[in-house]
Amino acid sequence: MNIKTELLAPAGSFEILTAVINAGADAVYTAGARFGARAYADNLTEEELLRAIEFAHMKDRKLYLTVNTLLKEAEIGELYEYLCPLYEAGLNAVIVQDLGVMRFVRTHFPQLSIHASTQMTVTGAYGAKLLLDQGCSRIVTARELSLEEISNIYRTTGAEIESFVHGALCYCYSGQCLLSSMIGGRSGNRGRCAQPCRLSYEVFDSKSAATAGRTQKEHYPLSPKDLCAVHLLPELTACGIHSFKIEGRMKQAAYAAGVTSIYRKYIDLLESGEPYKVSEEDYQNLLDLGSRCGFTEGYYRKQNGRDMITFEKPSHEKKNDTLQKQIRSLYVETENKEKIKGILRLFPGKAASLVLQYKEIEVEATGELVQPAEKQPLSRETVLEKMKKTGNTPFELEHLEVELGAHSFLPVKALNQLRRAGLEKLTEAVTANGKRNRLNPPQAEPAEYAADKRENRKSEPRLSVLTETLEQFYTVLQQPEADRIYLEAFALPRRENFSELKKLVCQAHEAGKECYLALPYLFRMKTAQWYEQGWEAVKRAGADGYLVRNLEELSFLKEMEEDLSCVQGDYNMYCYSNEAVRGLADLSLRQYTLPAELNFRELRELDCSGGELLLYGYQPLMLSAQCLLKNTVECKRRQGIFYLKDRYGKLFPVKNRCEDCYNVIYNISPLALFHQWKKLPSLSLAGVRMSFTLERPREIAEMFCYFRQAKDHKLDQENYLKNFTNGHFKRGVE
Repeated sequence: MNIKTELLAPAGSFEILTAVINAGADAVYTAGARFGARAYADNLTEEELLRAIEFAHMKDRKLYLTVNTLLKEAEIGELYEYLCPLYEAGLNAVIVQDLGVMRFVRTHFPQLSIHASTQMTVTGAYGAKLLLDQGCSRIVTARELSLEEISNIYRTTGAEIESFVHGALCYCYSGQCLLSSMIGGRSGNRGRCAQPCRLSYEVFDSKSAATAGRTQKEHYPLSPKDLCAVHLLPELTACGIHSFKIEGRMKQAAYAAGVTSIYRKYIDLLESGEPYKVSEEDYQNLLDLGSRCGFTEGYYRKQNGRDMITFEKPSHEKKNDTLQKQIRSLYVETENKEKIKGILRLFPGKAASLVLQYKEIEVEATGELVQPAEKQPLSRETVLEKMKKTGNTPFELEHLEVELGAHSFLPVKALNQLRRAGLEKLTEAVTANGKRNRLNPPQAEPAEYAADKRENRKSEPRLSVLTETLEQFYTVLQQPEADRIYLEAFALPRRENFSELKKLVCQAHEAGKECYLALPYLFRMKTAQWYEQGWEAVKRAGADGYLVRNLEELSFLKEMEEDLSCVQGDYNMYCYSNEAVRGLADLSLRQYTLPAELNFRELRELDCSGGELLLYGYQPLMLSAQCLLKNTVECKRRQGIFYLKDRYGKLFPVKNRCEDCYNVIYNISPLALFHQWKKLPSLSLAGVRMSFTLERPREIAEMFCYFRQAKDHKLDQENYLKNFTNGHFKRGVE
């Protein structure tokens, strides 16, 4: 496949940006002071971002800005002023996670390309197609995808695809992690991940978890090795990837530039048509620049595996000081300016003239009137000395032709002004193509969630209940307060082709309840293929609707021509702002689950009229393609519950979903907001939800008892839950 591949490098500072461009990057992604998923990187000021755009365009490179966090309602209003000067300066693209940000950019910055971040968890062609239809020009794939899956996205949609080839890997699917948020208040969705996955844990089965003590040896089952796919570049290119992305906006300049230079070498080799082989020296240099306990080729050729995990304390030891110094000398400490030519004309009685030439571009600047010399005329040497000082501009005056009339004089200050004027005009001419005209400020959209619509509902919010087992389903059937039941698809063995589902739906209807099928947390290619083949059987079951967890499933239901008014989005179909709520509505999704990371005050700012609030349940903290059982014991291809124990002895329940091969790691304590019931009417909710994962019938009955007490304002505080969390309902996240 003859594709011109882009090498995309990270930059956490302006110094690193210049270094990676010097090292051969075709494009650079970086962040400003706000809204980037690496809030603790140096990041660039607005002035530095404007310089960076100019510098990149001068080098015929592109600059992408990460705006890949979830924005709260108050922040959306700041987005226009933040992006406007960068848009006008010619910013090439923004990388986004938030549907509200995507909608805002599409509406107010129509010429700005939008790249769907890996935080959007695009795992297949359905999600890619939906985002392309919504105006994205590029899809950054989930890191967990195989070569076959990426190839299928490209063949099916023709999408411009960006995928990671080097750097750190997350244990969780990006955009699906609440671990750092829930245990420490630092949200990965907000760019503040504390990386608790890099800490020590142990894995136990349900029988031994509570009694097992800590071993002496530290164990790191959630810490993946760093990705290095330099050997796979031919295969990655063949499956349709347009942009090879290096991770590392928190890394130093020598690392970023060194890794970029090596990948530049092998992309050039690949495109030359010569035999492709990576030298042992270059691979060792990549190791010496930094790795986390060695490298893995990631998920491109395998679903998961023990050899992808460090299991040791992650190490970032840097080796080979000679290599570090060499890289700094070649790429970091060199200016690598663009060579230009010029003609300076100084004749008495005429305005001073400076013509500058760069490639095909020529500009002329005129200065003060040249005077006849009364004493000392200008010398050629003096003129050359002054005019060749290009300072911190991106240019180096390689050759200057001086046409100097006899007895000419011009003050040094005037020469300097002429030089600066010429260089500024040349810079403007070289970068002019990317610049855009100023836009009119946006007009506020009608506030559909305004106070006049915020009156308390006459009817109470419906009660929805998520059940993960058939035992839980039958227990909830007996509870009159439950209005809707979400039945997890994995509660029914897929090999039975959902033949049981119709019976369960009928039983729910007989009990006066709606029955929704909860689709899998992940919807990758093989899962999608099964549902495509079995969808008629699913439809015949007559479920009232579907609970969707990702864009893949929403797009799939659209393709299947399902009525999306009967589709409920789960908590990870994120809507942290009213712009995001409108973004979901653009996708015909008007039933949504309110975010787990917003506090009550922030929820009050949202349009909750279509929202369902999580009232009780063990919340999923991680979705991972890795399998803790397989990596620590063996793969038994049998669903069950086991536990992850942290260094404080806290137990995180884990479920393995073998049919789709992923793990769900849940919080140590259930969320419970029964005691906050009196606050809920002010949100004007469509519904509240209880989620049952580990609970037995007796515990389910107990939760319904708390629910009834809360509704009647008779909650027994003395006999209330002892082990629970308020989640973020009170504290929220930064």
